[in-house]
Amino acid sequence: MDPIPAADSPLIRIEGLVKTYSLGEVEVPALRGLSLEVQRGEFVAIMGASGSGKSTFMNLLGCLDVPSRGSYHLEGVDVGRLSRDQLARIRNRRIGFVFQGFNLLSRTSALENVELPLLYDTVSNAERHRRAAAALERVGLGDRMRHYPNQLSGGQQQRVAIARALVNDPSIVLADEPTGNLDSRTSVEILGLFQQLNAQGITVILVTHEPDIAQFAGRHIVFRDGRIRSDRANPSPRRAAEVLADMPESEDEEEAA
Repeated sequence: MDPIPAADSPLIRIEGLVKTYSLGEVEVPALRGLSLEVQRGEFVAIMGASGSGKSTFMNLLGCLDVPSRGSYHLEGVDVGRLSRDQLARIRNRRIGFVFQGFNLLSRTSALENVELPLLYDTVSNAERHRRAAAALERVGLGDRMRHYPNQLSGGQQQRVAIARALVNDPSIVLADEPTGNLDSRTSVEILGLFQQLNAQGITVILVTHEPDIAQFAGRHIVFRDGRIRSDRANPSPRRAAEVLADMPESEDEEEAA
């Protein structure tokens, strides 16, 4: 049974994290000894150039990979000691993923897409439908549950993806360039949704290469050459609601209406 962490313990604790890939006889270091903590309820932006190590870091956070050395504790669990089945369980129940490309199944409705993580759980059909519908309501798509992805705008598709990430009530949401395929206003709307979820206590970690996007987060961690170059608080994050008030309506959303 997983240990129950203390209420005031960090959600994430990383110590001396190293990840090295072997390419034939050549060892390629991707992460070079990272140490940090993320508290519950933080909104963190991870930044860095291509090859800086931020994607490798997100793969480790998402339990898609394990470190070569060092430790990663998620809610008190040492991820590096888990079996593949245990890692899969952690991914499904404790981590919600949001990707740049939405990753929705084109021939299934919004509701069915959101239900997908629950197919691996022992819940009834009725409970699965209820939880998926509640997640879609949470992201403002209660009236689009039966729509297919090609009937939704890009912003609405990303909201479906966020609902899917939320359906198992995860401890953390990992968002990898979630606004990369969206126009400016729709991007701010999605960031506003992340801010709303964060205000409800959900921990959000967002990868972005755009400083303007990072300004909506409360903490900025910058990677370079597999190390943390800087880690600082952003005491005055931009508020999406205020930014939207000064922007024109999104063409993307108008076309899907």
